[in-house]
Amino acid sequence: MNTFLVILLVAAMLATVVALVRGIVIFLKTTEAELKGEGVSAPALRSNKMMQARIFFQAIAILIVVAILFVGGRT
Repeated sequence: MNTFLVILLVAAMLATVVALVRGIVIFLKTTEAELKGEGVSAPALRSNKMMQARIFFQAIAILIVVAILFVGGRT
């Protein structure tokens, strides 16, 4: 059970890093119009979605760490 949780934790951590990197890359592709504040573009919305995904994956990783600590403390 502990090995399974560790594998899940690694997967959640990798998903967090991938979402973070993708969000940053998309954020760096903003146009000059976006920087002037002329409206929200599709890349800005995608960057926002990736950052939301990063927060979700981080929350899952934290829950898995709590589960590992809980299971480890019971044995």
